[in-house]
Amino acid sequence: MGVVLKQSIQNLIYTYVGFFVAAINTLFLYTKILPDEYYGLVTFIMASGAILMPLMAFGVHNTLVKFFSFCREEEKDGFLTLMIFTPLLGIMPLALLVLFGYNPVGNLISKVNPIVKDFLWYIFLVGLSMAYFEVFNAWCKVHMKSVFGNFMKEVFARVGVSILLGLFYFDVISLDAFLKLLVGLHLLRTIIIMIYAFTLRYPKLNFHFPGHTKEILYYSLLIILGGSAALVLLEIDKVMLNQFVSIENVAYYSVAVYIATVIIVPSRAMHQITYPLTAELLNLGDMEGLKKLYQRSSLTLFIASGILFVLIILNLNDLYSLIPENYRSGFTIVFLIGLAKVLDSILGNNNSILFNSQYYKTVLVFGVGLAILTIVLNYWLIPKMGMEGAALASFVSILIFNVVKLVFVKMKFDILPFTQATFKVLATLVLLAVLFHLVQFPFHPVINIMLKSALIMLMYVGILYRFEISEDVTGILSKWLKKNTP
Repeated sequence: MGVVLKQSIQNLIYTYVGFFVAAINTLFLYTKILPDEYYGLVTFIMASGAILMPLMAFGVHNTLVKFFSFCREEEKDGFLTLMIFTPLLGIMPLALLVLFGYNPVGNLISKVNPIVKDFLWYIFLVGLSMAYFEVFNAWCKVHMKSVFGNFMKEVFARVGVSILLGLFYFDVISLDAFLKLLVGLHLLRTIIIMIYAFTLRYPKLNFHFPGHTKEILYYSLLIILGGSAALVLLEIDKVMLNQFVSIENVAYYSVAVYIATVIIVPSRAMHQITYPLTAELLNLGDMEGLKKLYQRSSLTLFIASGILFVLIILNLNDLYSLIPENYRSGFTIVFLIGLAKVLDSILGNNNSILFNSQYYKTVLVFGVGLAILTIVLNYWLIPKMGMEGAALASFVSILIFNVVKLVFVKMKFDILPFTQATFKVLATLVLLAVLFHLVQFPFHPVINIMLKSALIMLMYVGILYRFEISEDVTGILSKWLKKNTP
């Protein structure tokens, strides 16, 4: 088994394990152990830190990957030294802002929820640890060692959170200690991956930077814009809710959003494969191959994300009965965010096409425009509709962004991701949703979820196979049936 394939499989396993642990934390441990307002506070701290991360990393985590292989061996120590110190260009101004502007900034973010003012440094430290974690994770990737970093990112921190919640539940630590240790956990994760990265190549400080340093820093600035825009889309709703509603609502919203994010798991797994394939097809100028990959990735992800969306919506009442009552009012949020994730998935490898083409700067401009639109929509809709307003703002922003990207790829490459099979899958999903909408079983919620999901999946796979809607699905099922038929 090749190194790349082996690491891809290991990364996929860690991604799913991490997602499972995160689901346990989000749906059951946080909701039943931590007071609602403190769960909301944790969500706010983590979301705010994540938004600061691209600025504090100064785009280095992407720049390191892009330029490392272009540097001559004698330039690499200088390049890595530059990569270590460049994030300070983003970190130092923010540190000074927090140090000398603590009260004005604290007052600004704590108008509705005074509790958050005391945790401004926590946000800064979380953002700092996330930023340097990504830098050293990229350091590992350029040395072809991605598995340990992925484990630390997907599994380590989440298992650590489970342990801290357990310690708090059994009164081993106080609530204040839990919050401090949570920040410490992220710092520890960064220190561990730094040590690991240095075992791969120990940095020799060399301030003779590469000749193309100007190009490197320019690229970093562009990536800051792109990374910030992407994280604004993901996290800004949680941050802005704090400005308009009580902090516990941030927790309720976060749980609903997390339920919907299950839909993107297949997409995350597939993009690890389609990203390099897309780059290769573009480099070769193989437009026919690119069109086929675009359409096949779109169909496969729509098949996977569409059925996950249907399963979540149809089982949501049973799922909500398993968690505390305060967290059960998020059906509209789950529906809107889930639908937005399906829209993301149905575009297949659209992002890979754009970011591997000569038009990547244009996409960054689109992203910044979208981030601004998202903020404006949140400011308009949250005061009017509360949590549902935040979800609607995210849905509208993602819908507009996806339409723009779809049209742009059509204009520049003359390809679309949709085929007749796309509409057959849509019709199948609508049919299943209508058929099973009123089906309710009188058993324990877990049994109900398992039974209904099994029936839906059986019918769904049967239709896909019978009418040969997808080449990939039909091929996999045919091989499986031949192997298991006596």
